[in-house]
Amino acid sequence: MKTESKIFLFLIIFFAVVTPSYAYVTWQMGHFEVIGTTVFALTLLFCLMIWGLLVITGRTVGMRPEDRKDGEIVENAGALGFFPPSSIVPFWSALAITVILLGVVYGWWLSLVGVALGIWGACGWAYEFYTGDYKH
Repeated sequence: MKTESKIFLFLIIFFAVVTPSYAYVTWQMGHFEVIGTTVFALTLLFCLMIWGLLVITGRTVGMRPEDRKDGEIVENAGALGFFPPSSIVPFWSALAITVILLGVVYGWWLSLVGVALGIWGACGWAYEFYTGDYKH
């Protein structure tokens, strides 16, 4: 996590310099650009959030083989986790998010339909391994 946290620390410093500079330059040109400044500020905050997560995780987990000079490839060998081979649940979740966002455009009632689909998708994620071929 050491290398990744350094990359995000560089991005934090970069956006901490660019955000006020952008705001000042657009203000001096006669029209303050709110959207651009907001985007830079949010990018700074998101990079700060990811950097904080990497630092906390790095302290909790400790040094990984990739972070050590004497780390070997074989140290990371083995299973990474369990992943389902196929599932329809991501499709339903993506459809729910799409319908919710289209509801903002076409009418809030459509967002309610998207929330219902989202509940269906969340239940699918939660109970995916309790039914069908992969139940245990």
